[in-house]
Amino acid sequence: MTKRKLEIMDTTLRDGEQTSGVSFSESEKLTLAKLLLEELLVDRIEVASARVSEGEMRAVKEITSWAGSRNLRERIEVLTFVDGGKSLDWMSEARAVVQNLLTKGSMNHLTHQLKKTPEQHFAEIHECIEQALQKGIKTNVYLEDWSNGMRNSKSYVFDYLDFITNESIERVLLPDTLGILTYGETYEYLSEIIARYPNTHFDFHGHNDYDLSVANVMEALKAGVHGLHLTINGMGERAGNAPLASVVAVINDFMDEIEIGVKESALYKVSQLVSNFSGFGVPVNKPIVGENVFTQTAGIHADGDSKKNLYFNDLLPERFGRKRKYALGKNSGKANIKKNLQELGLSLNDEDLKKVTQRIIELGDKKEIVTKYDLPFIISDVLDSSKLQKNVIIKSYVLTHAKGLRPSTSISLEMNGEEIEAHAQGDGQYDAFINALRKIYAAKQMAFPKLVDYAVRIPRGSDSDALCETIISWETKTGTIKTRGLDSDQTVSAIKATEKMLNLI
Repeated sequence: MTKRKLEIMDTTLRDGEQTSGVSFSESEKLTLAKLLLEELLVDRIEVASARVSEGEMRAVKEITSWAGSRNLRERIEVLTFVDGGKSLDWMSEARAVVQNLLTKGSMNHLTHQLKKTPEQHFAEIHECIEQALQKGIKTNVYLEDWSNGMRNSKSYVFDYLDFITNESIERVLLPDTLGILTYGETYEYLSEIIARYPNTHFDFHGHNDYDLSVANVMEALKAGVHGLHLTINGMGERAGNAPLASVVAVINDFMDEIEIGVKESALYKVSQLVSNFSGFGVPVNKPIVGENVFTQTAGIHADGDSKKNLYFNDLLPERFGRKRKYALGKNSGKANIKKNLQELGLSLNDEDLKKVTQRIIELGDKKEIVTKYDLPFIISDVLDSSKLQKNVIIKSYVLTHAKGLRPSTSISLEMNGEEIEAHAQGDGQYDAFINALRKIYAAKQMAFPKLVDYAVRIPRGSDSDALCETIISWETKTGTIKTRGLDSDQTVSAIKATEKMLNLI
């Protein structure tokens, strides 16, 4: 079966830039234009609106200069206006050769915004297209508010299409400007139009106000549309535009009759770059490109992945240049931890794995985020603690720190079955804690080691705040020993390191 070739036009640099608070610099626009065309392999890109600013002019000049050197200039498009040729003059200066002319696709817009008759509007559009031809500029035509036009003034839309399909244009661009279409309407309207004008190229431009943009795209494709307008990360005004990554996956997995040239493996990389340039964060649960969408959290899912991939679907992360992750937290089971250990080249017996799993669950209950890089330190801490014979147990403590008062500590210590309490002050909470311990050991006429070094850090390689590692060096009569404590709280991790020392001596 011969597949139907579909054009993908990315409008991140134009319509996507209308996301509130987003503005790309000239160098960012050039960088993204190169990536979109040469690495992601979209067919066309809409890069700017004419007459917006001097910065926009410089950006388009840089893009068209680069595109010209690679014979790609006809794949660079600029939004223009019916303004007596001013937009076309702007385009000529920017060396752009394809205009996307913004016209009115509903009687409502025509009557209340332009205050003109259809005949007046059509005459001005005709003149604009003729002027473009004289300047060597090709024309695509947007029917702004087309979806409302089909709902409320269909006769006007068809009068317009009767006119425009006889003009010297390349494509008709049909936007759901306010994101009001249902998927049923999308199919109905586009089927009717494409059947009536079989020799005209139609693009569909969807918005996501009702979270229906991808569904509407699917129906547009079933209706026979020839091109789609999409944005990276679904950027755009209000709720944004139809997202490129989701649409590409849907076409490749569910629409075998359609062929696109977009390179799936570049989607995540470009998504991340657009997010960095725009400051527009990608929701962690955003399909395809969100941080969490290839992360299994429940232990039962990780277990299923090891048994004939029971929890895999066709959206394999490798398709998009990504890897599956297994989250570590209170819902983690042994299977999740095994998966992370495998990545680190580590293994544990069942008894030790159970102990480590319990510690991770405890951290999860505190809403701490654990990464695989924390695992070696958790393992070491849990297994060291379990092997240590505990003759000294720090049963409870109260740490106080108030402005204008010296920090103080009250502790309860169990030593060989005897419970002892002490209170002390110090230069800090931990110093007060050590002074209270010294009181207990002095009363027992027992030597207390000297603290000679104290280091605090997060576990090496970790980028989470789940754990703090405190390493303390102690000088004893027989030499120097080091103990380590691990906890989400710095002072508590130091107290854990101290308890280990008390049992070692």
